[in-house]
Formats: sequence, structure tokens, C-alpha cells
Amino acid sequence: MRERGSDFDDFVMSAASGLLRTSIALTGDRSSGEDLLQDVLERLYVAWPRIDDPVAYARRALANASANRWRSRSRRPENPMANVPERSVPDHSDTHDERDRVRRAVAALPSRQRAVIVLRFLDDLSESETARTLGCSTGTVKSQAARALVSLRRLVAEGDVSLPTPDRRSR
Repeated sequence: MRERGSDFDDFVMSAASGLLRTSIALTGDRSSGEDLLQDVLERLYVAWPRIDDPVAYARRALANASANRWRSRSRRPENPMANVPERSVPDHSDTHDERDRVRRAVAALPSRQRAVIVLRFLDDLSESETARTLGCSTGTVKSQAARALVSLRRLVAEGDVSLPTPDRRSR
């Protein structure tokens, strides 16, 4: 049984940047990612004495919380920026454009596929580790990853991918 306090503090100090990266990728937005991670860390603190693998627990909690966050349209907050046109400022960085297209394409994926892509390719987990983290079979991870990659290729090739409404905030 773990004790709270310095153990938890040490965990947060060592794992926070990686978990924040995962959270941002799952939500598609830094501020939403920070909020999601904060919620998960609060729950993690309460459950800390019972957790064997805190990183796996946190990743699974992030994936689940991200999927559940705005499940019902009626619970989604109204986004005041949704109807404001983006400024037309030329960006001279091809790398930034490509990253933005990929980020938008990942954000447009269904939550389960997005979780698989983030855990497999951003967090570099194996198929079995991803399956264990998400609480599903390895076959599900493989099929969700395959479907997600097909969708990502299509979305990135189209180039005009808009972010889902709840995540379309300032970057």
C-alpha cells in the first residue's frame, strides 16, 4: 500500500510532462489538456494508496475521462469562438502547418481511436501495453489503430480539417 505525500509528489514531478503531452493530444487543446490532467491527478491522489502502476492508471484515466468529457451535446459549453473566423495570417513554416493538420486530424478522430493513436504512437506503448491501459484486447487496439491511420491519412490529405467544437479554443 502506497503512502501519499512525497511519493505522490515525486510521481507528479517525474510523469507530469509526459501525461500533459498525452492529455493535450487527447483533447486537441492545451488548456483542455491541462484541465483534464488536473482532474485525473485529483482522482489519482485519492486512489493513490491502492494503485500499483500509477503511469498506466493515469494514462487509462486520461483516455477514459477524455472520452466521457463532452459525451452529451447538451452538456457541451457554448463556444463563443466557434463562429469567429480565423485571422488570415500567412505562416511561413511548413512544419507548423503539417503539425497543425495532423493535430486537427487526430482531434477529429473518435475518442477510442484517438486514445489508441496517442498511446501507441505518441507515448510509444506497445499494442499489449495499450490494450492493458485501455482495458481492451490487443485485437481491438490493432483494429482501432488501423482504422484511425486510414482516417488520419485521408484527413491530412484533405488538409481542411476543423477541430471539434468543444476543443476549438485558443492554442
